Amino acid sequence: MHPTIEAATKANLKKVPEIKTGYTVEVSQKVTEGSKERIQKFQGLVIKVGHGAGVEKTFTVRKIVEGIGVEKVFPFHSPNITKIRIIKKANVRRQKLYYMRERFGKSARLSEKHVTDEERAAEEAKMEALYAEAVEAEKKRLAEEAKAKGEEVPAEEEIAEEGTKEEVKEGSTEEPEKEEREEK
Repeated sequence: MHPTIEAATKANLKKVPEIKTGYTVEVSQKVTEGSKERIQKFQGLVIKVGHGAGVEKTFTVRKIVEGIGVEKVFPFHSPNITKIRIIKKANVRRQKLYYMRERFGKSARLSEKHVTDEERAAEEAKMEALYAEAVEAEKKRLAEEAKAKGEEVPAEEEIAEEGTKEEVKEGSTEEPEKEEREEK
């Protein structure tokens, strides 16, 4: 990807859990109907994780509704996706589970294990650590660029303030859930 495009789209990235093929996920998506906005949940099996990078990366979720298979493709970093929750993890050996389209009933089952709250908390802590590491790398990169250009190196506080602005812009995945509870 061109560096200019990459820099422009970097602001639209948000924190998302690591999703792999075979996971059963629940995706909360904003739906606008007229002037009203609500959150709709779609729970199903991840049959494909796209090869895109950054804002282009997608994943496909499949579920059966009244005997008919329904698939939705979600971008990882879409502003319409408020929350992605991993329900179960299955042991699969393929990257694309297209064969699940022909399966139904008992043959459509995968050997799965439920994700506990402790595992979910550990995954979120791991994701926070990776995010903090990325912020530190970005701070170092900005400082090196400033030194290379002969400009004054920004103070740590200024860089930290920029990071918090980006975090607020990205939004937390937990805030919409609180708003959803208050609406009920």
